[in-house]
Amino acid sequence: MVVAGRGPVIAVEEAAGWAVRYASYDPRTDAGVELPPAARVPATVDTPFDLASLTKLFTAVAAVQQIERGTLGIDARVGAYLPEFRAAAEHGITVRELLTHTSGLRPELPLYDCPDHAARLALLRAEAPKRVPGTYTYSDLNLLLLQHVLERITGRPLDVLFHDGITRPLGMTATRFGPCPGAAATEDQRRPWAKADRGMLRGEVHDENAWALGGVAGHAGLFSTGRDLAVFCRALLAGGSYGPARILGPDFVELLLTPPGLGFAVDQPWFMGELAGRGAAGHTGFTGTSLVLDPATDTFLVLLANTVHPRRRAADSGPRAAAGTRLARAVRGR
Repeated sequence: MVVAGRGPVIAVEEAAGWAVRYASYDPRTDAGVELPPAARVPATVDTPFDLASLTKLFTAVAAVQQIERGTLGIDARVGAYLPEFRAAAEHGITVRELLTHTSGLRPELPLYDCPDHAARLALLRAEAPKRVPGTYTYSDLNLLLLQHVLERITGRPLDVLFHDGITRPLGMTATRFGPCPGAAATEDQRRPWAKADRGMLRGEVHDENAWALGGVAGHAGLFSTGRDLAVFCRALLAGGSYGPARILGPDFVELLLTPPGLGFAVDQPWFMGELAGRGAAGHTGFTGTSLVLDPATDTFLVLLANTVHPRRRAADSGPRAAAGTRLARAVRGR
């Protein structure tokens, strides 16, 4: 699924391939077991996809909304809000470090192997940085900690914050945490290639930690469509407003997107192609998703795919970068 646009115009909105093609994955043949043709489900422009780490962008927006309201300090220490998260408090991790992946926390923890929620929470609370804070290390744990900060200061769960502060005002009715019936399938999730044994997934979050946390997490868990994400992109490119709705003020959108970016990655050719270089911001998702905003040309690009169906493979962002380059050349007249 690809959606691309400039200004208020969606120039491309196309779907291809299958939302559901395989019944399972066969490790003996290293191939998917295809469903009968009549049982396969084609992808359409209305098909929801598991966004994976694009969820982080919504968590970042929710955090900057609280910064704008004065309820969250960007350079405040996490321990000021979550004193029971003793390792983060002892090491002085800040909100800015969570948003810029410079907390020093490792990429992830095996929360999916914990027996219950209390054990998962205890593991997260005790996790200390493995690298010197200030050093860039991309980590899901940053957004999980930020989720706890946001829920503490607002008294509301993350899914409600997203709904009330972002998706409802913008009319993004297809964007929500799972379960999401009708979504594109992802993986026949089994060990040893995965971290849990769950079988073929459709409409339930692919990420094992997000699943272990009940499907609502700061780093993964959202499902959405290309059209809904186009609205999200337009709102940010327009300074935080879409029609009569305003989710952020222009100064705070600038804070969000200014290098190195808060939650957003800035000018990364490996997935943006030639869109990178003049302040383009965006992110990728493990399931095969990506989103790029180019404020310099007022354009956006959304790619939604289920490249982990029927089984995860080594990441290849070549198609993402190629799409970004084609859009950049089209817009710039090359």
